[in-house]
Amino acid sequence: MDRTHPATDPGPAARRNRPRWLVVALVALVTAVVTLAGTVLVARLHARSPLDRSDRAVVADALPRLEFLRRAIDGGAAQRMQELFPEGYFFLHVLHGLSWLEVGDRDPERHDEALREARRALDALDSAAGRAPFSPTLDPPYGVFHAGWSGWLRGGVVRLAGGPAAAPFDAERLAADVDTLARAFDTQLTATGSPFLSAYPGQAWPVDSTVGIATVRLADHLAGTDAYGGLLARWRTAADARRDPATGLLAHRVDPDTGFPVEGARATSQTMALRFLREVYPQDTTRDWARFRDLFASTTFWAPGVREHPRGTDLPGDVDSGPLILGMSASASVVALGDAVLFGDRRTAAALSGLAETTGFAVESGGQRRYLGGLLPVGDAFLVWSLTADGWIVPVAETTAPEGGPGPWWRLPWLVGLLAAVPPWWLLLVMTLKPILVKGKRFPVS
Repeated sequence: MDRTHPATDPGPAARRNRPRWLVVALVALVTAVVTLAGTVLVARLHARSPLDRSDRAVVADALPRLEFLRRAIDGGAAQRMQELFPEGYFFLHVLHGLSWLEVGDRDPERHDEALREARRALDALDSAAGRAPFSPTLDPPYGVFHAGWSGWLRGGVVRLAGGPAAAPFDAERLAADVDTLARAFDTQLTATGSPFLSAYPGQAWPVDSTVGIATVRLADHLAGTDAYGGLLARWRTAADARRDPATGLLAHRVDPDTGFPVEGARATSQTMALRFLREVYPQDTTRDWARFRDLFASTTFWAPGVREHPRGTDLPGDVDSGPLILGMSASASVVALGDAVLFGDRRTAAALSGLAETTGFAVESGGQRRYLGGLLPVGDAFLVWSLTADGWIVPVAETTAPEGGPGPWWRLPWLVGLLAAVPPWWLLLVMTLKPILVKGKRFPVS
């Protein structure tokens, strides 16, 4: 029995067209999504590096990233990161504080907020959770990793506050901590000749000592003195004598007693060391940056990241580097972006900015910007630290890297891929619509 009311029945032709219109709607939706994704990807491929942005633009870009980190920390992200990385808790707090100091330096209106956030980070580093992974029996207490990074953050607080007179409590604490750190360096150099202190019992990584020696230099700089000038000269001479013979750069890991390499240079530590050594020995470190860039640049044309190991050496990743993709370390590539900014390396900074934005799957909503769905906030922390990078002792303008780095052509395969992906959907949409449009013209519905 036909229950269709004659007055409302659209007719058999219209009923047959319903499935076709559903197909058209589905194809149109997919076409719109693919086109939007392609447009976003093109924009991110050409993301401007901090070297090509004003202070205001750098701050505007950093604030939603920092808002995500602040809420993540409040939600227990630091504890979760500690379960994944040996210093996950520490890094999330210290990088959040350091990035806020960079924002406060660029934007006077954020000055007080930046100091509050940095001091909050210092409290976390000084807490039982912040010290838990480290040994109080080391010299300095809790090791050079904890002493160096916390001292650098405290020095940044004194710097942003306006100097020792404007932040007497932090200045006094900094002076005491740096005196302890400097004496530890002096003792080690005198006893063994090694410039590298231990971060954990029986384990030493040169990168940790570069943060420590930069903190010593920062204390001198803030006080307007040269009290540690002799120590800095001795440290550099000893470090140069213990470089990795294969690359001429600092080793990744050394014998804790002699300071001589037991593992060659690697990008995870090298990118960090270069950022801090630039503040102490800018000219020598600029040459090291150029050498590092040439030895560790990606061999994959369309992905201008940083290899964990020098070209010609292919080894798997570990807890320091994280998983390697095409031999590249995501963490080292992110930290290298900050290096490129500080060394005035525009080509490298532009390429690494574009790569980070393209592969990070960033989403911004509710005033927060997060990468990879916010699964690894410590990764977001490293990125915002690089995107806000600025010289605290040596201004960016005072170091310019030699010409080099990836050119703009690395984007070409990505753009070719988009040309292969987007136009076919538009063609399919036109082909799907054509029979309906043609039929509608021939048989207009009254």
